[in-house]
Amino acid sequence: MQVLDTLDSTFSSKFKAILNRGNIDMQNVSKIVSNLLDDIKNNGNEALLSHIRKFDEWNPESFKDIIIDTKDMQNAYNDISKSLREALKLAYDRIVSYHIKQKSKSWIDFEDNGTILGVKVTPVSRAGLYIPGGKAAYPSSLLMNAIPAIVAGVKEIAVCSPAPFNKPNNLLLAAMHICNISEAYKVGGASAIGFMAYGSGSMKKVDVITGPGNIYVACAKKLVFGDVNVDMIAGPSEIGIIADSSANVKYLAFDLLSQAEHDEMASSILVTNDRALVENLKNELDLRLKELKRYEITSKSIQNRGYIIITQSIEESINIMNEISPEHLEVLTSNSYELLPYITNAGAIFLGQYTPEAIGDYIAGPNHTLPTGGSAKFFSPLSIDNFIKKSSIISFSKNAINKIGKHCALLADSEGLEAHRKSIEIRLEK
Repeated sequence: MQVLDTLDSTFSSKFKAILNRGNIDMQNVSKIVSNLLDDIKNNGNEALLSHIRKFDEWNPESFKDIIIDTKDMQNAYNDISKSLREALKLAYDRIVSYHIKQKSKSWIDFEDNGTILGVKVTPVSRAGLYIPGGKAAYPSSLLMNAIPAIVAGVKEIAVCSPAPFNKPNNLLLAAMHICNISEAYKVGGASAIGFMAYGSGSMKKVDVITGPGNIYVACAKKLVFGDVNVDMIAGPSEIGIIADSSANVKYLAFDLLSQAEHDEMASSILVTNDRALVENLKNELDLRLKELKRYEITSKSIQNRGYIIITQSIEESINIMNEISPEHLEVLTSNSYELLPYITNAGAIFLGQYTPEAIGDYIAGPNHTLPTGGSAKFFSPLSIDNFIKKSSIISFSKNAINKIGKHCALLADSEGLEAHRKSIEIRLEK
């Protein structure tokens, strides 16, 4: 891992590389993605099948070939081990329990003059979930995206996930069964985003698209935003850790490696005020890295996008990490709870030495679909809010408009909007 010191005269310039990690260069892929989306929009099923043949290395003859049968989901669930079924069910229950607490309620407020104001909360009618399936299968992502939609009350949920060589992952299918998914398709990448955003001859478009993906998926979500809603434009996975002398070096090593093993572009960043920790950690990382089956991917990530930042104090560590705004933030200090009020930018915060980021990936309950690349400064984790819409409720009585209508008419007149003004004045008592 690259070691930076805040006392070094070159620190500011090197730190910029970390802050710019979220700058996804979509310029090189945007034309490709735009063409794929236009093809889906204009040619529907024919384009979709052509893309699958090209990118997923199998040959669907008709649209029905890409539909995942619910019987296959049931069979996959029955085929996995009892212990895996129990683990998936426990994760399902915990994620449901957490997301139920996020539910918003419609409300109405009555003013004395007869004015009625409020909000009506309504789930979207149809949601599209994208679940990656390239370098690994992610049944956990299916749970994390489907459950908030289910709890929000979305009536129609469509799932898209690539199935290279026409071989859907059994664990993913089992997770679909647990979530009672009835509509799923073997299609991935930008094509899947276009398929959900614009529909085809055999599937109607969705209202919102959620779920992570590679640069092509991220670019496609950015391009279809406005035609549909999207959750966020997410990049490679990342972890930030604030540690002091009390941190367990073995825990730190595996927690940093847990993100690096996702892909070569993942970022693992440790910020510490303990210089003695650094050499011990580097030795531990070298030792543990060699144990991993995904050594090639993990080592490239650690070498190219792994950083250790040495600070002069815990306060400086917090300030540095708030600037980084990581997707996942672990706080492994002697007083982790005391630091919480000062942490302002992070997708998810993990407090204490027994709370590894991985527990949040699978089974803790909060959503693991999180803002990356510094976007935790303005994005939030996936939640029920991504699957609902809110409508304002407004009702004025005769008495109410008589009391404040003249002020409204004056504001309309000040903007030069005559019909606006007269629509108020015509209702006022003479």
